[in-house]
Amino acid sequence: MLTLPDFREKKIVFIQAEKDIENQIRFWNSNIRLYKDGVFVDQISCYLILSLFIVGNVTITSTLIHKAKKYGISLFLLNYSFRSYAEILSVAEGNYTLRKIQYTMSKAKELEYSKNIIKNKITNQILLIKKIHKIDLKEEVEVASRQIEKTNYVQTLLGIEGNIANKYFPILFQSYDWNRRSPQTKEDITNLLMDIGHTYLFNYVDSLLRLFGFDTYKGFYHQLFFQRKSLSCDVMEVFRPLIDMTILKAYNLKVIDAKDFTFKNGTYSLKFEGKIRNKYSKIFFDVITEHKEEIYTYLRFFYLHLMNPTKYKFPTYILP
Repeated sequence: MLTLPDFREKKIVFIQAEKDIENQIRFWNSNIRLYKDGVFVDQISCYLILSLFIVGNVTITSTLIHKAKKYGISLFLLNYSFRSYAEILSVAEGNYTLRKIQYTMSKAKELEYSKNIIKNKITNQILLIKKIHKIDLKEEVEVASRQIEKTNYVQTLLGIEGNIANKYFPILFQSYDWNRRSPQTKEDITNLLMDIGHTYLFNYVDSLLRLFGFDTYKGFYHQLFFQRKSLSCDVMEVFRPLIDMTILKAYNLKVIDAKDFTFKNGTYSLKFEGKIRNKYSKIFFDVITEHKEEIYTYLRFFYLHLMNPTKYKFPTYILP
């Protein structure tokens, strides 16, 4: 298992490929190097990298893939819309005991864990509303908590979660023409930025879960579905308000500029300029990096709880 002292030294590295030039990443003397049109640009030691996110068209070598595996580096390949299309993961595939626990988990235990996740997420959403807008939704939380405790079905939790979201988002983004949360449609700038932020958060959580040896396709709140990493979807729920908080902060600081986006066929997208894409990637990488230890600690205790539920409690993450 990756220990916290080791983890603290690790970095999440982002590489933005420029268009109309040859971008290449090579391994050289325990370093990963970036070349543009054959010219060496930058490098970082393999010992410092936890995961490498590559956006755009980049040439990588079989040697680089081999060395990434050796140094425990997960590679994520994203297109220019920040959608992940391929990944080369450093995983602990031999943890059969953990995977047996995942696949033999009772429906009652899956429901219990789902309740814990949704209660934690709602708590963080309400904390953020109170922190930003000084609005206390205590009554709504108490009602939701009672409903969560009483329900015997995971499907009912989806409705409870949705009811809170319908109150949460309009209040949080009340100054920015909020319409609705509509994942993947990119019908406005805020929804587009959420999709980008959640993509990075999802891949980061998934890479850590795989390091512990989880089968991230086997979840408990998000049920088994073809090619969906349900466990990563489950666990990232408690951290989603981090992305919401980051977007709101970027709006308030005037970092988000409507001129950075294009609108076509009812869908927003970022312009292709490297500086623009780097700016928005940096927004989300900074917040993940800032809170990476907290995320790691949560996942570590989640792992420990599954392996020894008597000794370790199910973890809770509280938004700072």
